[in-house]
Amino acid sequence: MAKNGLRWLWISLLVIILDQVSKFWMDSNLSFNQPVNLLPFFDLRLLYNEGAAWSFLANVGGWQRWFLSGLSLVISGILLVWLIRLERRQIWLAIALSLVLGGALGNLIDRVIYGHVIDFIDIYYQQWHWPAFNIADSAISVGAVMLVIDAILEGKSK
Repeated sequence: MAKNGLRWLWISLLVIILDQVSKFWMDSNLSFNQPVNLLPFFDLRLLYNEGAAWSFLANVGGWQRWFLSGLSLVISGILLVWLIRLERRQIWLAIALSLVLGGALGNLIDRVIYGHVIDFIDIYYQQWHWPAFNIADSAISVGAVMLVIDAILEGKSK
């Protein structure tokens, strides 16, 4: 078994598979921007994001597709190197990095193949909507929170 964080790459693979299967299903079965209400605060709503988080850079002429793809590749490479350098005992950190890596690659696949990221989770309260997101975004967010928790706990232990 690997002596570093690479043994946790199955989490990245699982995130990618769940993300891509869910996006394919939503893209095949939902009409664009037509909500399917599931709960009083939760709809499925097919949207395409050509930018980054919260549609940042979405309307700048198309160059953002390749810029954000390149950025995702660089970040993914950094995360992979980080995973390789982890000690076996750093399980929490390895899981966090694997979640972020899987999410980054899931959205990268969309960007390269379609030119946009497929979003479909719409959380809202009355007229206020959180920006739509997907499973890859969720994995990135959970992984990022775990990274912050790890940094806080590491800081306290030193």
